[in-house]
Amino acid sequence: MTSRATPIVALDVASAVEALALVRRLGSACRFYKVGSELFTREGPAVVRAVRDEGCDVFLDLKFHDIPNTVREATRAAASLGARLVTVHASGGADMLRAAVEGAGPSCGVLAVTVLTSLDSAALGAVWGRDDLLVDHEVLRLAGMAGRAGAHGIVCSGREAAQVHAAFGPSLALLVPGIRLAGGETNDQARTATPAAAAAAGARYLILGRAVTAAKDPVRTMAQVNEELGLIT
Repeated sequence: MTSRATPIVALDVASAVEALALVRRLGSACRFYKVGSELFTREGPAVVRAVRDEGCDVFLDLKFHDIPNTVREATRAAASLGARLVTVHASGGADMLRAAVEGAGPSCGVLAVTVLTSLDSAALGAVWGRDDLLVDHEVLRLAGMAGRAGAHGIVCSGREAAQVHAAFGPSLALLVPGIRLAGGETNDQARTATPAAAAAAGARYLILGRAVTAAKDPVRTMAQVNEELGLIT
């Protein structure tokens, strides 16, 4: 199959040394990496620059959620580091989302996190104090808010991707985390998808964490992902 989905490997490791070792090991098989809260908190902005110096793109996944002015300056800082993508929580509201887009500017796409993939409908209802919440309805509602605010896209699971893509088309890029190879462990993710299924549902970006990083042979596993997506490495 041919896919426009871009795989992004999550550098969910404890140090920059480990992160750069994985980047170099995967080489041309992956040129886009996620730097999340654990690695960024330990290593700071230097790790983003280090991955960029390897010739790779960076998705800075810090899920900002604060008052609009603070988030505006945070996304501005992310863009200045060279991040290609950055996340904020859609539940921060329309004003915060607009501020995030303004701060990030044209070089860094803002992705609004809708419902974390670790949550199902029961867990989401418990968070909001309601027993009538459906994950797909909340994802679509928050996606609409993000789109109106000018966000590049949203983060949702592969289970909701087709509905969101049908509603908004290519105007809203979809990033799908929780990607697992067929037969793989789901770990702490409640809503997962395979690379091919997520791509077929309209995902533009796919996050691969332990499916690659915990594999016995990460290079071979990444090659399998690229083959599944119809990508040439």
